[in-house]
Amino acid sequence: MAEKVLQVAETITVGELAEKLDLPVTKLVGELFKNGIAATVNQRIDIETAQIIVDELGLDVALEQKTSAVETAERQTRELGENASARPPIVAVMGHVDHGKTSLLDAILDTKVVEGEAGGITQHISAYQTIRNNRAITLLDTPGHEAFSALRQHGAALTDVVIIVVAADDGVKPQTVEAIKFAQSANAKIVVALTKVDKDTANVERVKSQLASEYNMNPEEWGGDTVMVEVSSKTGHNLDKLLDLVLLVADLEELRADTDVPAEGLVIESHMETGKGPVVSVLVQHGELKPGQFVVSGTTYAKVRTQLDYAGRPLAVAGPSTPATITGFKEVPSFGDQFLVVKNEKAARAEVQKNRLSAERDKAQTNVTGTDLLRMMNKQAESQDVNVIVKADVQGSLTSVTDSLKLLENEELIVRIIGSGIGSISENDVRLAASSGAVIYGFNVQLPPAVKRLAARDKVSVRIFKVIYELLDDIRVLMEDMLSPEVVETETGELKILGVFRTTKESVICGGEVLKGKVVPGTMARLKRDKEFVAEVEVTHVQRQQQEAKEVFEGEQCGLELKTTGKLLVEEGDRLEFFTRELKKRTLA
Repeated sequence: MAEKVLQVAETITVGELAEKLDLPVTKLVGELFKNGIAATVNQRIDIETAQIIVDELGLDVALEQKTSAVETAERQTRELGENASARPPIVAVMGHVDHGKTSLLDAILDTKVVEGEAGGITQHISAYQTIRNNRAITLLDTPGHEAFSALRQHGAALTDVVIIVVAADDGVKPQTVEAIKFAQSANAKIVVALTKVDKDTANVERVKSQLASEYNMNPEEWGGDTVMVEVSSKTGHNLDKLLDLVLLVADLEELRADTDVPAEGLVIESHMETGKGPVVSVLVQHGELKPGQFVVSGTTYAKVRTQLDYAGRPLAVAGPSTPATITGFKEVPSFGDQFLVVKNEKAARAEVQKNRLSAERDKAQTNVTGTDLLRMMNKQAESQDVNVIVKADVQGSLTSVTDSLKLLENEELIVRIIGSGIGSISENDVRLAASSGAVIYGFNVQLPPAVKRLAARDKVSVRIFKVIYELLDDIRVLMEDMLSPEVVETETGELKILGVFRTTKESVICGGEVLKGKVVPGTMARLKRDKEFVAEVEVTHVQRQQQEAKEVFEGEQCGLELKTTGKLLVEEGDRLEFFTRELKKRTLA
């Protein structure tokens, strides 16, 4: 078969590579692990590593580097003009779930965001601005739960400074480590905020020692170059000092941006809202975004109808490093897409058309079917499809949920997301689920009464959750119920045949000595001759001293009746290995 060629960027996430190859993402994660790389679904690997893994899997696929339009645009934003001016720093607050990221932001901004979060954990990227010494600081709150890896990576890529939040009473945890890696890969400066220092169980020195010894992050007071600040969101201790240090670290970077160019930046969140349509949170990187301008993002565009700041107040101008929430888009733009202001609607339509053609061309170039790959791998294993439809409140959450669902699949169960989108569950979702046998999962969305009645009539399962790990636990149980049970065999004993008394078409009556374990009626046995397997039989009756026996132990002799399939010749000296066989419910690894 001719070698397939896939065009990919210089780096690609494990999930994206699995999708391009139409393989379970767990298979790639496992192959990477075998090669000494502990990667998550959203972790990026370079094209050389990806090619090695593809070769290890025995696929006739060549990876070829391409330069995407987004990468080209990113490089262009780094080339500042002569009139570039200073801009506020963009600061991401990252760390392990429940280590106090949102509480820290609440204390800085005097808001109460955490009370509105389901389960007390952040589930979206949120952007805010605060003023310190007459200078603006843009703050991004990123989720800490493992399922939101894509959001954290996205947040780190946006930022100049990353505040790594570590609870002084809990220490470094998995998402802390991941946040550190994201920040380092994004070349962002790191400031460590040691939270919850007001607690009796806080041990600041232990946490500092852990960061220094295990992650080479030595505190400045120990002669290192990592800024660490002890803070308390509850008492307000050192919050001003934290912001001062963030500004100091940012000043060393001499952050600048162009303001005399068409505004451009990134979509950090998007969702549908009744009466408003697509509501999009953006972060301006260059230029000035204003109401009435035409904005293109991916394959959709908008005439900015309204523009609000992080607190929901009208915002006339959003300059560099400023978060804004805008309405007016024709469709919901994708999480992480760039946006760009163009001159008029005609230019917007032309840009959207160009982007659509480019997307279709890329899709055509990378269209390697699962059938092709299965043939390449000479694999005949059958798998079951787990059909799901996912609806979420915002684009970022939708990405996180779908990424996490793909991580649950294995070679036996393949998660097929046959439909997804932003907003409430609709009648069309129910009809699609009914025709495909899919389960509908809703994350922070509504189920209108009419749709609920339709789902009940069509016997469609609709499951709605507000906390992502509860959703993932539910589908894990659903998938485990679909797994074929594991056959577990337990050896119970062994017997040497000393005599054969009668042989018929369906049974053998013989006698022997139990060499180990025990013999009981109703168990299975393997007949072996000179260590070679002869047949499998069932023990129907056991007799000891011409009396029925429930069990016979090692060192004792007994008579046996064996049920066979067809006439079986049993000889003196043969061995019977007894075992029980039961079905055991399997779980996902």
